[in-house]
Amino acid sequence: MTLEDLRVFVAVCRAGSLSAVAREVGCTQSAVSQHVRRLERETGVGLLERQPRGVVPTQAGRILEAAATEGISGLDLAVRQLRDLADGASGYVRVATGATTVRHFMSDALVAYRRAHPGVNLEFRTVSSGRGSFDALADGTLDLAWITLGPPVRGIEQRRVVDLPWVLAVHATDPLASRPHVDVTDLRDVRLIRLPPNSASAAHLDACCAESGVRFSYDTGVADWDTALLLAELGVGRAVVPALPGLSAPADGALRLIPVPGLRPLPVGWAVRRWDALGPAARAFADMVAEWRRGRAAVD
Repeated sequence: MTLEDLRVFVAVCRAGSLSAVAREVGCTQSAVSQHVRRLERETGVGLLERQPRGVVPTQAGRILEAAATEGISGLDLAVRQLRDLADGASGYVRVATGATTVRHFMSDALVAYRRAHPGVNLEFRTVSSGRGSFDALADGTLDLAWITLGPPVRGIEQRRVVDLPWVLAVHATDPLASRPHVDVTDLRDVRLIRLPPNSASAAHLDACCAESGVRFSYDTGVADWDTALLLAELGVGRAVVPALPGLSAPADGALRLIPVPGLRPLPVGWAVRRWDALGPAARAFADMVAEWRRGRAAVD
């Protein structure tokens, strides 16, 4: 078997389709099948089970997929580390994040990092879900992912950087705007702006509400926290959102942010495949963001 056989096999297991992998790598479906057949000859067992809508790994296939993913990712990480060592101060850092994260969590650290490491290539990618970030970390496509921390994920290490309390964002003319804080039960009959569906932050908020025996009602949905804040500022909705770093509501402005202390804070931070295998440039970036973020949290 070859390393390419294993790469193709892992890709097939994830895609669940020989033809999809063939299109992705630019070859024929027959060529993809040959890689799988070679592995089956070498191992002496069937690795894929054909189904009406694609393929799934057999029990033996799952064992090989897990081992191959671990080995390939380790090799890719080693190659990148060797390149970093050869480049000295240069290197590559590939981060899964979005504009909201960069604006609220990384802006100061990003400027400082660029000054300290001018030769490093920084690449920021938007990934649609936490699962997508974990897959990209596992196959070596990304070095770091800024996420809402959740349950343990096999093959991924998560590191908490900061806990975000929750606030109710409303317009200055809203009846709730003058309160020093609100209890989660006060929001039982309040219609809110829904956080991004299927996001870890929305799941965390739902779990907190369940603990308090409250179920929120929603009349609007958004794709990110900044949009929820903007709608609240415009007076077209109310939103329970994390208190993002640097977020403020001037006394003469239209937005009010009211603490909701009864909700468990939202933990956010880094996800990586393995911290001890992270390249020097990526580790420096992760550490700098954490140091700046914790320092600002202490000041705030």
